[in-house]
Amino acid sequence: MTISSSLNAGVAGLAANASRLATISDNIANSSTYGYKRAEADFHSMVIESGSGTYSAGGVRVTTTRMIDEAGALVTTSNSTDLAVRGRGFLPVTTESQVGTDNGDVSMLLTTTGSFRTDEDGILKTESGLVLLGWPAAVDGSIPDYARDTADGLEPVQINVNQYAGEPTTAMSLGVNLPATETEAGADGSALTLPVEYYDNLGTSQSVTVTFTPSVPALATDPATNTWTMTLTDSAQAGATIGEYTLVFDDTRASGGTLASVTTVSGGAYDAATGVFDVNVAGGPISINIGAVGTGTGLTQLSDSFAPTAISKDGSPVGNMTSVEVDANGYVIANFDIGISRVVYQIPLVDLPNANGLISLDNQTYTTSNESGSFFLWDAGDGPTGDIVSYALEESSTDVAGELTDLIQTQRAYSSNAKVIQTVDEMLQETTNIKR
Repeated sequence: MTISSSLNAGVAGLAANASRLATISDNIANSSTYGYKRAEADFHSMVIESGSGTYSAGGVRVTTTRMIDEAGALVTTSNSTDLAVRGRGFLPVTTESQVGTDNGDVSMLLTTTGSFRTDEDGILKTESGLVLLGWPAAVDGSIPDYARDTADGLEPVQINVNQYAGEPTTAMSLGVNLPATETEAGADGSALTLPVEYYDNLGTSQSVTVTFTPSVPALATDPATNTWTMTLTDSAQAGATIGEYTLVFDDTRASGGTLASVTTVSGGAYDAATGVFDVNVAGGPISINIGAVGTGTGLTQLSDSFAPTAISKDGSPVGNMTSVEVDANGYVIANFDIGISRVVYQIPLVDLPNANGLISLDNQTYTTSNESGSFFLWDAGDGPTGDIVSYALEESSTDVAGELTDLIQTQRAYSSNAKVIQTVDEMLQETTNIKR
């Protein structure tokens, strides 16, 4: 019985070391595979108590574990959609075949890195067929509230490389100097016009024409009025008047040339504290800043020249998308050649209680199991998760030097177990020779 148990223990040792050799071989083979997590073989002794004073060898058992929670080093690349997770968390992905079924239901897989590029449909995927998942943004670039304990809201990240975008003008600032001599007696009272471009909701160039009409004294002996009528018209409404204001300027030594008062005749009410009023162009309201009362910013009345000093506005014409980047918080940002950027997706990070309990699949992907626990979708950089690094890939977690050392130990252990079997065979041969 004892000799037989020794034989069984030797055979178990061979099998266990063969399993360890398989994990070492896999680790070395994938030492250059991005995102690969090394496998580890653990031995567990088996003890068989006979209770009769003799010892029976139980042998050894082996369990293999994928060390998914061990991160490899990050290396830089030249592709903006090469992504790696720095810290805790996983990128949500699915397979190309799942997207191809077009049934609206894709299963979520997990990975820690991937080199994603757009295919013929603009979908971000790897050469091995992994498709990046994310939450689509609303038209204004905001991310709606999605359930965090389910993958139902996730969609394949699709970049329309031929996408156009524009931003309507919602605010402008007018800095203009009006000639003080035009409000003096004897002036001809000619109106001064200033067209200011703005962009409508479709990115079309329109203009608000601002007309300044001076108030001239009736008598030659009357002092200067320092008063102007400002009228605003909209080209998109066939020159319709959208606002009219009476401007009075200060002529004192302390505040000469600054606005003393603004009276609203039509249009949005002027705010003396901020210097802002709203007018309604064809596409909606625009806030116009002409400067607060007494500040000297915006509209002024000095000297004898009409001069726009500072005209600014927001908005932009229609532009083409030029590039896509992913920031540390997982926002997929489309950049346009007109200088604007727009959020089109957000990539969450998936976190679980036990990462090593995940089930390993092909292409460095994993799926959840009872041992991994339930998942939760976090914003990258929030909660327990790390952030997302673009222009980077995660290297294999394999330490080749350590694996080669383990390989030597495994070879010696395998040879020793083979020697045990050989010794048992010789002892059994001696036993059978007793009968001779």
